[in-house]
Amino acid sequence: MTIQTITQMAADLKAGRTDPVELTEAVFDRIAIHDDPALFIDILKDRALAEAEASRLRWRADIPASPVDGLPTAWKDLFDLKGRVTTAGSIVLKSNPPAKADAPIVARAARAGMTSVGTVNMTEFAYSGIGLNPHYGTPRNIHAAPDAPRSPGGSSSGSGAVVAAGIMPMSMGSDTGGSVRIPASFNGVVGYKTSMGRYPMQGVFPLAQSLDTIGPLTHTVADCVLIDAVLRGRHSPDIEPADVSRLSFVIPDQVMFDGADADVVANFDATVARLETAGARVSRISLPQLQETLDLMAEHGFLAGAEALAIHRDRVDGPQAAQMDARVVHRILQASPMSAVDLVILQHARTRLMAETAALIGASVLLCPTTATTAMEIAPLEADQDVFFQHNGLTLRNTSLGNFLDWPGVSIPNGTDRNGMPTGLLLSTPHGRDCAVLAAALTTEDIIRG
Repeated sequence: MTIQTITQMAADLKAGRTDPVELTEAVFDRIAIHDDPALFIDILKDRALAEAEASRLRWRADIPASPVDGLPTAWKDLFDLKGRVTTAGSIVLKSNPPAKADAPIVARAARAGMTSVGTVNMTEFAYSGIGLNPHYGTPRNIHAAPDAPRSPGGSSSGSGAVVAAGIMPMSMGSDTGGSVRIPASFNGVVGYKTSMGRYPMQGVFPLAQSLDTIGPLTHTVADCVLIDAVLRGRHSPDIEPADVSRLSFVIPDQVMFDGADADVVANFDATVARLETAGARVSRISLPQLQETLDLMAEHGFLAGAEALAIHRDRVDGPQAAQMDARVVHRILQASPMSAVDLVILQHARTRLMAETAALIGASVLLCPTTATTAMEIAPLEADQDVFFQHNGLTLRNTSLGNFLDWPGVSIPNGTDRNGMPTGLLLSTPHGRDCAVLAAALTTEDIIRG
């Protein structure tokens, strides 16, 4: 499989070695060859080709809208695209009216000349880290044996799978508890979770608005940096790699390695050794706030659960519940016992814990495995809900801590396990230090990949 990165595509477009219509038509060819009906929910061929033709004219006139004018893009099925119904991986929203306008982030991409190929599959209502969908099917994880399919990770399952398969150079996902970083880890691609507020969230179907973020899945960190710049209105990246010897990394001594697979830990340790050999400073620190956060959630419930219940109460209490994924309904209803006091306690604790961890991490970058395990076989997850919920909790553990504390993060592939399934290394920083974590990831990507 030949992988072409966004950076390569941008160079080819600028040099005239390719054009947007060719790039877009090649995507449709790859979709047909890959033949995974669970990958896309909607393919927007007419829109994509019209946008590509307009991009071709701009390049021929030497007035490209951005360095990625003509770049094919896929969107998780919770972004509004004008004229289509945003279904959020469900069937109960199909009767909703079509979106009257693109979501602001989609509109930004369109102004930059990016072509919207379609919407990709996801966990229903974005509420799982595993990526199964009983309505549209579950996208294939290309690293798994055909006779033993494995999880693509969720909830941005299609976004991870479509990039890993080499069909798309990027796909935009959302991340409320790990939904960009988990599929990046399981599929062996790069995923960037933003700090809250970096991109506009209007027109993106919510799961929990106090936690929701969005971000790209791509083949390289450089691709994430370029897309981030374009989506913030820059004509070129404003983030540069740093001297590795000037980087400081910290590893928490709490929580994030509990229950981890031996291969995940071995790959993490080997990655840390490579970073140290390259001159980076790495130290272990005590972060008792991580266990405190888990204890708070165990006692008072999940912010995401309370907010999801507020959004979906009429659905889960009414006849539409029978048309929803039973696992999603179960997770939403778990928030029913939460009180207003629980919610206030969680919100106040969150503000305090964000400040405390930011002070302890400082200007360093925190390292941990993106997920404690690699992608698990699907059959046992579908056969037993207890098995599903056990794996889902462990899968979300590391990343959801980052959402609660509003850490931006980048997941980079750092090896495979004994079954050939990818593992991921997660770099995180305190809120608002997106440029710092992207710069560190850009500097160390080759070292991390080994």
